[in-house]
Amino acid sequence: MRTIHVAHSPDADDIFMYYAIKFGWVSPKDAKFENIAADIETLNQATLKGEYDICAISFALYPFVKEEYALLRTAVSFGNGYGPKLIKKKGAFLKKNFKVALSGEFTTNALLFKIAYPMARITYMNFLDIEQAVLNGDVDAGVLIHESILTYNDALEVERELWDIWQELAGKELPLPLGGMCLRRSLPLHAAIDYEQTLIKAVHVANANKKVLSKMLIAQGLIRVDAPTLDKYLDLYANDDSIELSEIQYEALDTLYELGYKHGFYQNLIKSRDFLIPHEYLEHRSK
Repeated sequence: MRTIHVAHSPDADDIFMYYAIKFGWVSPKDAKFENIAADIETLNQATLKGEYDICAISFALYPFVKEEYALLRTAVSFGNGYGPKLIKKKGAFLKKNFKVALSGEFTTNALLFKIAYPMARITYMNFLDIEQAVLNGDVDAGVLIHESILTYNDALEVERELWDIWQELAGKELPLPLGGMCLRRSLPLHAAIDYEQTLIKAVHVANANKKVLSKMLIAQGLIRVDAPTLDKYLDLYANDDSIELSEIQYEALDTLYELGYKHGFYQNLIKSRDFLIPHEYLEHRSK
């Protein structure tokens, strides 16, 4: 039986969406999924090197790996009226060239931040260290992601919401594309389709059994936050909109890639639908 390595971040929504597989509620037909957890920028860098069969990535990374990886339709995280936050110490004034901590070069928040603040001095660090770096004065500000957007220190305040930056750049109200998953193109197509359908089912099952699964994750010490915070966070990033990409989410992704191309971050303009796994293959194969 083939072992397929699936890499995801250790934040609550990724763990929640994957663990229906880990707990044996859902499984692929002829393969065994083995999971690896790492912070999102580590996963972005690993995907650039082609290390994993299936990997969680920042959506902003995808144009750089489109030839080697197909974009998956499931396990997606979008902000809808919310998202990463640019924070600073309360009362602090940020100059145009302020020093800022971001969670990684290829993250979606980094792409949008660079467009909005071209003169800022950027340093990259693990997302878990950003809040303390601001409190210590190592940087003037930082962009918080994942659960940190709900739990940051009272000595900090929000300078600007990345959601607001996204709306201004997009020119209309679209969900904010943050993270998704991709699959190695060298895998056999029939297997790739099965793996994607397995993941779609896993996210659906996890969402349908949210209370039970959340209790199991907390009981086993797999989550960094308490139960009320987990519940609130999953409402934001692991919900019905995470199961399978929708029309408006495709539009948001295409807008993100258009912005990246327009501002010189991507060499080519891409459309997200062109890089999906072709499920119609199964229909033709069965005829």
